[in-house]
Formats: sequence, structure tokens, C-alpha cells
Amino acid sequence: MSQYDVIIIGAGPGGYVSAVRCAQLGLKTAIVEGRETLGGTCLNVGCIPSKALLHATHMLHEAEHNFAGMGLKAKAPTVDWAQMKSYKDDVVSQNTGGVEFLMKKNKIDWLKGWATIPAAGKVTVGDTTYDTKNIVIASGSVPSTLPGVEVDNDKGVVVDSTGALVLGKVPKKMVVIGAGVIGLELGSVYQRLGAEVTVVEYMDAVCPGMDKDVQRTFKRILEKQGLKFIMGAAVQGVDATKTKAKVKYQPKKGGDEEVLDADVVLVATGRKPYAEGLGLDALGVKMTERGQIAVDGHWATSVKGIYAIGDVIEGPMLAHKAEDEGMAVADVLAGNHGHVNYGVIPGVVYTTPEVATVGQTEDALKAAGHKIKVGKFSFMGNARAKAIGQADGFVKIIADKETDRVLGAAIIGPAAGDMIHEICVAMEFGASAQDIALTCHAHPTYSEAVREAALACGDGPIHA
Repeated sequence: MSQYDVIIIGAGPGGYVSAVRCAQLGLKTAIVEGRETLGGTCLNVGCIPSKALLHATHMLHEAEHNFAGMGLKAKAPTVDWAQMKSYKDDVVSQNTGGVEFLMKKNKIDWLKGWATIPAAGKVTVGDTTYDTKNIVIASGSVPSTLPGVEVDNDKGVVVDSTGALVLGKVPKKMVVIGAGVIGLELGSVYQRLGAEVTVVEYMDAVCPGMDKDVQRTFKRILEKQGLKFIMGAAVQGVDATKTKAKVKYQPKKGGDEEVLDADVVLVATGRKPYAEGLGLDALGVKMTERGQIAVDGHWATSVKGIYAIGDVIEGPMLAHKAEDEGMAVADVLAGNHGHVNYGVIPGVVYTTPEVATVGQTEDALKAAGHKIKVGKFSFMGNARAKAIGQADGFVKIIADKETDRVLGAAIIGPAAGDMIHEICVAMEFGASAQDIALTCHAHPTYSEAVREAALACGDGPIHA
């Protein structure tokens, strides 16, 4: 007789959420995690600590640049980097402790250690092998590497996103390789702390794949804040000493190799699935060409009784995508119908201003031959945004030309990561732009800009 109905490998957002849902549905559940704390990359060395630093440094920026204009007269604050890191660690501790509480509350066993799967229905942790009816792999991802660049977080000169959270001191010069979400967020943190930050990106736009209007506006705003960009550049390698580094890059359009000096180099070239040590090859678990675990529409792998969710399978590497899959696979295991609407998964960049997107981009829809209409509204017409000095940016809604159904949206502006969910709900229920436009929005709020963009899909906005 099996000891468990399900054992989940990995206690990140996908894994722990799945465990809670499994327990709620009456399944005897265990979760395997080798870290000292639960929460995975996101809570320990990813989403949560980076947001703590983003918040702290945004407060610093406000004090240095905007307080005086609001009539708040005082000396500019000094940075106690050790205390800021302590604050960050405290935020992490509160969140990881909260997850451990959820495990206890829902009577989920934490099997401490690293898992291997010797056979379907069996999970080994340390010297003990546990029997289970089902296994859910939620082992997440790790920072990807770059040829010619050796990351050593312990030395603190060439680091990945994990090492960037614990630097011994704020560097004078930082080079960020990659203009994606991680690079721009952490680059913003250190720019606000006083570092001279240069971002080197292989593509010709920041946040590749994002709406082009957003890309242009976002880069312009970040440049205004002090970040420097070198676009269309292929990094050839990094030469590092104990305290310095030289970044060599080649312009894609030709020309001589260039060199950048840096105190710290942050390698932010994305993440890759992590499933090492599980024994998937021996089990015969089918993988994709990109090294992800292949699953069907019910998150089942090629081996009966083994499922996979989150960063280790196809799709955007986002905590909330993993959470949705975690809840859905729990429903499947409990005999219910599990569902994830992959067309309505928002993405957010937590800089200032925030950037949030959902659905398809204007270019993608046009390339597919879709007839669309676009409603756009600038935060310059939003009273609340003006009041806090964040009137740069806009809301953009894309709707079907014939039916007016919302197909996608992009927001760059204050609280974009929260406002995007109004559009997510609209898309989930198949709403039209007019449905949003006819919904009363409180004044003065940032969300009025969403309504104005919806109005722009029809007869036109009021405040533009």
C-alpha cells in the first residue's frame, strides 16, 4: 500500500501551491525540498528578495529626486547596504516561514533532502525510499550560462541573479549582460544605489518579444533614469580578476571588438529547466529538444504516474504560471478537471514604472492575419499618475475589429502589475473593449487609464 497519494518534488510556487491544493482535495501529500527553507528560487533568491530591493531603492530615488518638489525638505538619506540586505533577508524569512506554516496547517509532510526517482511510484530522499501513487516534478529552473563567461557568485565579480542579491558592496561600475526582466530589475536596483550601469543586449530591443511600443518607451524611460544601453551586441567573453572584470563584445552589424570595464558583471541571460539528479533518463521520461520535460494536456509525462509543472516544462518561466499548473494538476490527480488558460497569463517587470502585458501583441496578431483595432491612452491624461510624478507611459488594448473582443494588452506606468488583472479577467470571460469602457472606474485612480484605452477602441477617450 502506498505511503502517499502524491509526492511533489520541489517547494517553489508551483510545488507548494500544488501540495496545498492536493491536501485540500483529500490527497495524502508530501513535498521534497533540499533547501533549508521552502519557497524555491522565487521566495529565496528570486522574485521576493529582488522586489524588496526594488522597493527600498525606489524609496531612495523618491527621497533624492522627488521629495523636495513635494515640500519634503531634508538631507538626502545615506545607504546602509548591510541593513538593506538585512531588510531583504527579513522579507524572505517572513515569506518562507509562511510557506512552512501552510505545510503544517494542511498536514503535508516535508521530506527534507534532494530527490531521485528510482522507479515510477517511488521517490528516494536520503536513505529512505517512499512509495506513492503519483509524482509531480516541480523542480524549477536555474540561471542560464553564456559561452566564454564563468559565473562565480562567491567571488562577487561575475555573478548571476542569485549572486547579485548578496554583493559585499555596491559597485561603482556594473555591466549587465541581457536586457530582459531580471537584468533590467536588478540593473535598476544598482543604478539607484549609485552604480554606473551599462546593459549589453544581443537583440535590438529591451525585453525581446514584448510589444514594440512598450519596448521603445521603456528603454527611453530607463535611459532617462541613468541606465546605459548597448544594443545589438554579442558578448564574446569576460576576463575577471579578484576585483575587476572586462566584458568583450562584438557589434552584430560589424566593427571592431569593444571592451567594457566593470567592478561587477551580472549575467542575466535567462533561465533553464532544472531536473538534474532525478534519474529521468533511466526512467525513460521523454524530453523536448530544449531540455524541458514533455507533458500532455494533463501535465502527465511519458511515464505513467509521473507529472511535471512549472519552469521544467514548456511555457513562460513565471511563478504564477507554475501556481496555476500546480492547482490544475492537483485537480487531475483528484479525479477532477484541471485547466490553465495559457492565453491569459500576465507578465510583469517590476521596475519603476512597472510594465505589464497579457495576451498577444499587435505585431503577432497582424502577422497572423488578424483584423484588429488598438486603443491607446497616455498616463499624461491621468490625474493620479500626474500627482505622483509618473505620467510617462500608457495603456494599450488590442481588440478584434469585428467582435471587439479583447485579445491583448500592454501597460507601462504606475501599478501596471496590478492593473493588468482587470484586463485578464475581461479576457477570461471573453469581454469586449466596450464592456471595460462601460464599467465605472473610481476617480482618481490609475485604472481610469485602462477605461480610457478601452474607450479609444471605440468612439475615443475622454481625456485625450
